[in-house]
Amino acid sequence: MYVPVALDICYSGFMSYFQQTYSIHAPVSKVYEALTNAAVADQWGASPATVDAQEGGSFSYWDGDIHGVFTKLVPNQLIEQDWYGHDNPEIKYIARFSFSADGDTTNVTLHFSGDIKDEAKDIKDWQDYYFTPIKQLLEA
Repeated sequence: MYVPVALDICYSGFMSYFQQTYSIHAPVSKVYEALTNAAVADQWGASPATVDAQEGGSFSYWDGDIHGVFTKLVPNQLIEQDWYGHDNPEIKYIARFSFSADGDTTNVTLHFSGDIKDEAKDIKDWQDYYFTPIKQLLEA
């Protein structure tokens, strides 16, 4: 199992968040592409994926189980999304991915916020369904 480099959790009223940082031995451009290109998302297991990587463009992974809208894109630096999941499709979450290079390694920090019902489950889902498969694909 792939474990994040850092983890931060906050609970406050109806809004909570967690932030985790992962290190992936791949160029920033490849890690960014894994989250903004449907063909690459299909390769790491989010199939069938559709991605319109522009502000206001939509994305869908696992045939719509996870879907939403890109609210901000700065190539190789930042992705912000309004995000909806199959567990609570009526609730909007905000997913923010920031990227930084450390030599041949990319550090990607996920900040996930909203009315999170089960932080432990969501953290594990991000690890199991996003970051571990992306790491395995890009480091192969």
